[in-house]
Amino acid sequence: MRFTKRRTIAVGTIAAIAIAGLAYAYWTGTGSGTGTGTAGTSGTVTITGTVASGIAPGTNRSVSFTAANPSTSPIRVTTVHLESVAADAGHSGCTTADFTMADVTENHQVPAGATVEPLPTNGSLVYANTAVNQDACKNATLTLTLSST
Repeated sequence: MRFTKRRTIAVGTIAAIAIAGLAYAYWTGTGSGTGTGTAGTSGTVTITGTVASGIAPGTNRSVSFTAANPSTSPIRVTTVHLESVAADAGHSGCTTADFTMADVTENHQVPAGATVEPLPTNGSLVYANTAVNQDACKNATLTLTLSST
């Protein structure tokens, strides 16, 4: 078989069309499928506060916070909130409503399985100076109940 110029052009054209067809099929392929995964759950962090000593009516004292994260994922503590104050049993007459603390903005990430002590921002526990005798709180051990978001 002898190749002529015309036959060579025809074979070349057919080869180019075949290659283009293969390239076209490759780029326009379709498919479908599914996948599954499980997202983690939210964890809890334990916040502990330590009040500087010497609080008295009409004063405030710094409160430093520790955050313990027992979970396997990091947790961000954004705000620390004082839920309540309780006095020890020997000081049951102490009016704990006289103690307040504004919410504290932390915005700090606690790594998985770690304890951060102290958190970067301190709070301020305020002991109001009221018009009544507050001696029932003298030498009381105060327990702060804190929450965080």
